Amino acid sequence: MKILFLDQSGKLGGAELSLTDLAKPYRHHCLVGLFADGTFRELLEHQQIPVQVLTTEPIRVKKDSGIFQSLESMNSLVPLIIKVTQIARDYQLIYANTQKALVVGAFASLFSHRPLVYHLHDILSPDHFSLTNRRIAVTLTNRLASLVITNSQATQTAFIAAGGRSELTKVVYNGFELNSYKTQANDPNHIRKKLGLDGQFIVGHFSRLSPWKGQHILLEALTQCSPEVSAILVGDALFGEQNYVQHLHQQVAELGLKERVQFLGFRSDIVPLMKACDLIAHTSTAPEPFGRVIVEAMLCERPIVAAAGGGVIELIEAEKTGWLFSPNNSPQLAQIITTCRNQPERAATMARQAQSQASQRFNLNTVNQQIAQLLDRVIFTQSLN
Repeated sequence: MKILFLDQSGKLGGAELSLTDLAKPYRHHCLVGLFADGTFRELLEHQQIPVQVLTTEPIRVKKDSGIFQSLESMNSLVPLIIKVTQIARDYQLIYANTQKALVVGAFASLFSHRPLVYHLHDILSPDHFSLTNRRIAVTLTNRLASLVITNSQATQTAFIAAGGRSELTKVVYNGFELNSYKTQANDPNHIRKKLGLDGQFIVGHFSRLSPWKGQHILLEALTQCSPEVSAILVGDALFGEQNYVQHLHQQVAELGLKERVQFLGFRSDIVPLMKACDLIAHTSTAPEPFGRVIVEAMLCERPIVAAAGGGVIELIEAEKTGWLFSPNNSPQLAQIITTCRNQPERAATMARQAQSQASQRFNLNTVNQQIAQLLDRVIFTQSLN
């Protein structure tokens, strides 16, 4: 099966990590086309997955863009669509992994007569996208896509509520390479000492620094916890959100948390850092499409607390495989952090149950087999037409 994968980002996010895992089995028969250069290209090359940066012209459309901004972007889209159409003729299928990739891939599908698959990693709701962008995504998908893979039931429900055709959709959760989370190469205690947090109860937050990811909620909760509770924030701003990073540093200073909060920036040693934490917090203020960090924490056998919304409630069985709290509710989050700290045996039991369930539900080999069957069906159907 020859697949042309498309992704708008040069930076690494959850959708890009998922695409990397998906493309590995096809590395001898695929091409990943990117609309920007960056660390994502470097990762693909490291994994020996063919990759090509298809344009150096930025597509000036944001999630909150209106109709006029979207129309203005056509000057940069037309040459890209022509280029992707030409490339697509050498492949059996176009696989769009992001919304801008959907726009380009949809027109390339139309002109090249290759089937289009859209992997939807976002919740199409007013919390995340403008009305214009939602309408564009739904219209192009309904008319030109053969299949929409959604990463959760919440993502599927939002797509249908926005006008998407339900018969196009299939829910396939993200897959994870289980062996990557079993490494014991780094001693957690050594990492804790290196961070200067030996003897502290460490709450880890692993996400890009963004208002809707809710790092400020965790900081508010820390003020209501014992002084022996500290936090590490792993990640940095990605999409022009540097003002929020400054806000977080200011919040830390104003709340007197300088000795209890560390900003670690982007890190490649995520698994060792997670294993050094006593609790992983996921604090999104708006519904999360999936929640990759949640599954990673489970596979690292770390207790997890997460804001209840979107795909998160499909991942965590409350009080059995993790804790849920109401979004934006810092007092409730603080109470759960305190409970986890005061009841280590209960927390450890929940973490073991979560690790067992996650290993069965999110095995990358199983997920890739599911997607391969869906893609085979799309190509077979296309051959009959």
